[in-house]
Amino acid sequence: MKKNIFKANVPLNCDGHRIDKFLQSKINELSRTRLQGLIRDGYVKLNNIIINSASKKIKEKDKINVNFIPPKETLIKANKIPLDILYDDDDIIIINKPPGMVVHPGAGNYEKTIVNGLLFKYKNKLSGIGGKLRPGIVHRIDKDTSGVIVIAKNDIAHINLSEQFSNHTIKRVYEALVWGSLKPQNGKINEKISRSVKNRQLMSVRKEKGKISITNYKTLKIFQNVNLPKISLVECRLDTGRTHQIRVHMNFKGNPILGDKSYGKSKQ
Repeated sequence: MKKNIFKANVPLNCDGHRIDKFLQSKINELSRTRLQGLIRDGYVKLNNIIINSASKKIKEKDKINVNFIPPKETLIKANKIPLDILYDDDDIIIINKPPGMVVHPGAGNYEKTIVNGLLFKYKNKLSGIGGKLRPGIVHRIDKDTSGVIVIAKNDIAHINLSEQFSNHTIKRVYEALVWGSLKPQNGKINEKISRSVKNRQLMSVRKEKGKISITNYKTLKIFQNVNLPKISLVECRLDTGRTHQIRVHMNFKGNPILGDKSYGKSKQ
């Protein structure tokens, strides 16, 4: 089987960066651990020379090649799950994910995810870059969030989609109901996000150690009842795609999302 190859030239603003961090920024869904494994096993070349150190520093105009090995046989069970497929061709699948459904298997949840349904319908016709738990998965949305996700059927499509997410040429727009009314009603939240120091399963705004996170928001409608608190319908356009980004940013503004059990009003 011919290997799929990802190629990249190092720009000036990445001079001196670690090679694993650089590649992770270019391939959206490739975990750093998996990438380090590919480097360690000799599947990455720097200027046509195989390297084995994930911490190798790169320089401007360096040429990097990554050979993606064929995916190993998955142990994830295929489930016959109805999928709301909006589009399907030789390269991608577009699915409307309902609320309450998990995108891919993880700790304690290995069945009835979108991936289980994809394996039943498409078998081995999915990209393998994401590893055996995430065949075809380029990006995710939270379990309780509904919305459109794009699935890659092959590694070339996966690489191209990941680059589009990394370069922000794919536009992501969400609508959310939040408590209260935002002040100002329209604006931009530019606050860094990283793991919470109090609960490692949650994210939080951390001005010094977080990753750059930008949410553009616009209030579409405010619902007000004499006996109830205000509720706002907000449109959020993402310039970045951090874990729980909208939930964390809305909570930071003091307007948590309705029904959010982790960052919601009961947690204030």
